Amino acid sequence: MDIFLKVAEYLKGKTLLVTGGTGSFGNKFVKTLLDNYDIKKVIIYSRDELKQYEMQQRLAAYSSKLRYFIGDVRDLQRLKMAMKGVDIVIHAAAIKQVPAAEYNPQECIKTNIGGADNIIQAAIDCNVEKVIALSTDKAANPINLYGATKLCSDKLFTAANNLVGEGKTRFAVVRYGNVSGSRGSVVPFFKKLVEEKADFIPITDMKMTRFWISLEQGVNFVLKSLVRMHGGETFVPKIPSIKIVDLATAIAPNIPQKEVGIRPGEKIHELMCPRDDSMHVIEFDDFFIIRPAIVFNNYGSENFTKTALGEKGNAVPLDFEYNSFNNPHYLNVEEIKDFLAKVK
Repeated sequence: MDIFLKVAEYLKGKTLLVTGGTGSFGNKFVKTLLDNYDIKKVIIYSRDELKQYEMQQRLAAYSSKLRYFIGDVRDLQRLKMAMKGVDIVIHAAAIKQVPAAEYNPQECIKTNIGGADNIIQAAIDCNVEKVIALSTDKAANPINLYGATKLCSDKLFTAANNLVGEGKTRFAVVRYGNVSGSRGSVVPFFKKLVEEKADFIPITDMKMTRFWISLEQGVNFVLKSLVRMHGGETFVPKIPSIKIVDLATAIAPNIPQKEVGIRPGEKIHELMCPRDDSMHVIEFDDFFIIRPAIVFNNYGSENFTKTALGEKGNAVPLDFEYNSFNNPHYLNVEEIKDFLAKVK
């Protein structure tokens, strides 16, 4: 089965709305749609008019299929206006910077939790067909406010499937870790230090590991999840891990490394499927599904061991945990160099 043929078939003639559409993910997602799929229209919903203007310039050749809405996910009425006639919503807007969230908790809560609730209400009221919300590894056993707000957001989107009554709207979540090259990624920071001929590369902890995914891989996983979803799932891709010291060596092989200590709210290893959730985790060939802990009363009796495409998975052992340390797939220094060269 070519899953991208299924994606193309599903997206044909559809109208999509992307919140946070001018961010790293939004830019890549929208360009992928325009280049590869016969969609009707994409609506960019975001707060920054300058970034929207710059996006309009870059994508001028596609102007007939693009619409731009200045708006905040905190504004329910504006969301309802933007979602009229929309088939699919991809919710990528969030306050993501961990230190900023720690210092501005009220603002993070208003956007990441209140905004998620507004997306849900607007999507149901506008009879949107499918909503996928982007999550983060930091939502798994969170230790910082950003992660806690995203866990709450994930729970809201899962439970929203019980709110639709006889409506058609379905909600799912996609969770993955560090995106190479995105805003906030350590890669541009390390490269900047190389350009500045820094005396050393700061490493927060020499034992630190991270999951590693490219923007293209993240976008494609979201697209595949759109056609796999029943509603209520959290999709987690199987992706490689890296050691941060190996990443620094790949980017700056001739600069010494110095341990400087982890930042507030930072973990040594990333976690995407916590052990406490193992009874809900279904393993497939190249991804996991964390099925909802609640039962949906308004549709089906899905046990989520089979996707909407018929792919079959199996329950994991009760002590299973998927984290960047115990991941069987690590990239070495040369593989990291190859990876970075391909996503440049």
